[in-house]
Amino acid sequence: MVSDFLTANDMSLFEGTLEQIRRAAKLINLNPELEGVLAHPQRIVEVNMPVKMDNGALKIFKGFRVQHNNLAGPYKGGIRYHQQVDMQEVMALSVWMTIKCGVVGIPLGGAKGGIIVNPKELSDSELERLTRSYVRAMADVLGPDKDVPAPDVNTNAQIMEWIADEYSKIHGKDLKGVVTGKPLENGGSKGRDVATALGGVYVLNEIIPESERKKTRVIIQGFGNAGGNAAKLLAQNGYEVIGVSDSLGGIVCKKGFDPAEVMQCKITKKSVQYCGVHDAELGDQNCRKVTNAELLEEKCDVLVLAALENQITAENAGKVKAKIVLELANGPISPKADEILAKKGVMVLPDILANAGGVTVSYFEMLQNAENNYWSEEEVFKKLQPIMVKAWNDVSEISKELKCTLREAAFVKALKGLEQKMKTKYT
Repeated sequence: MVSDFLTANDMSLFEGTLEQIRRAAKLINLNPELEGVLAHPQRIVEVNMPVKMDNGALKIFKGFRVQHNNLAGPYKGGIRYHQQVDMQEVMALSVWMTIKCGVVGIPLGGAKGGIIVNPKELSDSELERLTRSYVRAMADVLGPDKDVPAPDVNTNAQIMEWIADEYSKIHGKDLKGVVTGKPLENGGSKGRDVATALGGVYVLNEIIPESERKKTRVIIQGFGNAGGNAAKLLAQNGYEVIGVSDSLGGIVCKKGFDPAEVMQCKITKKSVQYCGVHDAELGDQNCRKVTNAELLEEKCDVLVLAALENQITAENAGKVKAKIVLELANGPISPKADEILAKKGVMVLPDILANAGGVTVSYFEMLQNAENNYWSEEEVFKKLQPIMVKAWNDVSEISKELKCTLREAAFVKALKGLEQKMKTKYT
């Protein structure tokens, strides 16, 4: 259902995303009818869910699911639990999923979902009841061949297992393929936990030869699943990680550090900002605390953005000193900041390419569920790498040919594929 709650104010982020499509479309004289198709999500669902709390009170939660486009295949996109989830965000993210699947050439469309909630304020039982309520409210629009959600901000394998279980109960049979990102013992795919980071590393490795990685200094904003795995993988590939941060702050160490040790420290001390600074307290200025804002302005070769949206904006883009920015988060650079970085000569590896390893391995999980045949981690990585490398080569070639940014080139690649699918579907 599409309703009147979509105000002009709600549409701002969504419209900004459509503007990115328009820019790419002009580069290739895209069929304007496809622009029209992509400007209108195919389905928008908003639900209000009564959930019994542990104290016996009934609380109403609002949830969303936006199914943007299924020209390429079933809708695919994560579900996020966050107190700041809103329709404009979900709509924009659903478009990015459509484009992202097109960039890596997998037969899936774009969707996104969310619930307005701070999951840290709920008990495990309340979180489970909320999740199952969301599934019941969305049961008619979800399905292994219709719309397959996945984890996103503040959702995890346990929540995906609850979704699969509730959906299967509703339909009276095992339909665990309704979601991806499940636990391994319940149909999940090996390698999914590192896929987003690994896909980005595969792309970066195509740009920076092995002989130069030891002198390539990397800073990572966001030290959760994507950022933490990126730090570990980059160190294993020979890069020098010199800075990381989480929501509370970060550290920069001029001599670098072992990401595995910092991750263990974070688990113990709850934030990376308390890790490594003991050296400074002893008079060794190797490590120092920084804020998240300061971290983005530190000198480095590669800045990995693995936190939230709009971290680099028009206000701080001019202060970014990195030569390459790798987007593992969705939308971490605002459109205006993108223009500033391009003028500065900073290479931005866009989210719709760089973090597409996650949705690619989610697609692998769908295949494994459908065939009831599960792959080794080695097989997953062996299938992922050529997909990411080809996507990079295609985007890089388009960028050179059209003399445009890598983000514009990635949009062009996806739009060309969707244009062909539209011709097939509507002729």
